[in-house]
Amino acid sequence: MSLDHRLIDLLVCPLCKGPLTMARDDAGRPQALHCAADHLAFPIRDGIPVMLESEAHALPPDEPPPSPWTAPPSTTAGEAAT
Repeated sequence: MSLDHRLIDLLVCPLCKGPLTMARDDAGRPQALHCAADHLAFPIRDGIPVMLESEAHALPPDEPPPSPWTAPPSTTAGEAAT
């Protein structure tokens, strides 16, 4: 199941309301949403982010956050897809 990245971009940490970054596994599948401020990872199960504090797991303080997700370029009606 694929995540709608437009909706993921709207999510914030339920504790501090800070931004989240998506962590992916080796195959590129979303695994968790990381909050760098709280050092927490909120799991993604069956394509659904579980944004409950009780379900989050602590990240090691020295672990760097995943690189921020950037949306793929979109084409507008006037552009030709290549």
